[in-house]
Amino acid sequence: MAWIRAGRLLSLAVPLSSWTSLVLGIAIEGGGYSRSMTGRADPSLAGYLGVFFLGAEPYVYFYLSNGNDPLSFKALNRGSPIIRPTKGTGGVRDPTIIPGGGCEAGKKWYIIGTDLDIGKMAQRTGSRGIFVWESTDLINWGNERLVVVEEATAGMVWAPEAIWDPAKGRYLVHWASKFYATSDPGHTGSPSNIRIRYTYTSDFKTFTAPQTLIDKPPTNIIDLTFLPLNGTNSNAFLRFMKDETRKTVFVEVSSTGLFGTWTRPGGDSAIIQQGVEGPAAMDGYRPYESSNPASNGAWTASNRAAFPSNLRHESVAYQPQGI
Repeated sequence: MAWIRAGRLLSLAVPLSSWTSLVLGIAIEGGGYSRSMTGRADPSLAGYLGVFFLGAEPYVYFYLSNGNDPLSFKALNRGSPIIRPTKGTGGVRDPTIIPGGGCEAGKKWYIIGTDLDIGKMAQRTGSRGIFVWESTDLINWGNERLVVVEEATAGMVWAPEAIWDPAKGRYLVHWASKFYATSDPGHTGSPSNIRIRYTYTSDFKTFTAPQTLIDKPPTNIIDLTFLPLNGTNSNAFLRFMKDETRKTVFVEVSSTGLFGTWTRPGGDSAIIQQGVEGPAAMDGYRPYESSNPASNGAWTASNRAAFPSNLRHESVAYQPQGI
C-alpha cells in the first residue's frame, strides 16, 4: 500500500501481490468526486501511521488509522505536534517516514523533512539541509540533526524522501532543487528549472556528493516518490512525480532498477490528475485508488468520509502486527 499526494508522494515497501488495489492520496483544488469505494488493506497489518504537517504549522503531526483501514485516520497526541524542530529555521515541512532497510528492516525508522520557514527568499537562499529524526519503536523519536546535502549554488532543498536501494545496500535520498550560476553567489539572477537530485547514505549522517536524478528542462519537476513492486529486493519500481509547470502528477515504470529504463504509460502527455496542489486554497488530501498502479489512467477517487482534512504533505508507514 502507499499513500501518495500530488507532489509529495509517499512510497512504502509492501508486495503488490498482497493487495487488490493501491490507494493514494492527492491534494487537489475544488470540489468534485462523489464515487464511493471501499478501502483495501493488507490483513497482515495492524494499521497505518501517518506523518504530516498542517498548513501554517511547520511541525510533525501523527495520525493513526482506525484499525486496518487505509481511508480512516485519527490524530494522536490530542492533535498536538509530536516533533518540533530545534535547529535550522525552526520549521519542518514535507515530513516523510522511512522504514529501515537491510539489517535495519523492522528495527529502525527515520523521519526526514524540509528545513523551511516560508518567505520570499525560500527558493533563492533557502536551507540546503534536511532534518532527520530516528526511532526504534515508532513512539520515541530523537537524535535530531540537520544535515547539509546540497551544493552552494542550490537555492533550496525541498521535499526530501528516501528509499532502500537493494542494489546498493544503502538508502537513496532525493529532493528538489533549483540552481544559480557560480558567478551569482547571492542568487539574485535567474535560476535553472527545478530538478530532482539524489545522494546515498547508510545512516542518515554522512552522505555522498549530490547528483542529478531527473531533469526535464524547461519543466519544473518536484516531489518525487518511488514505490517498489514485489517486495524490497525487487528491481521493479514505480515513480510518481509532479510537473510543477503544468500542475499535473504522473507515474513512470521501471523493471530494471532505480537507475534502469523508465517509461511513462500512455505517453508523454498521460497524467493521473491535473490541477493539483496549485496556488489556490485546497480542501485537503483526497484518496485515490487503482488495481493497476502502473498506469496514468486507471485511478479513481476513493471514499474520504473518514479521511482527515487540512493535512499537508503526508507520509504513511504500515504498522505490522505486534508493534
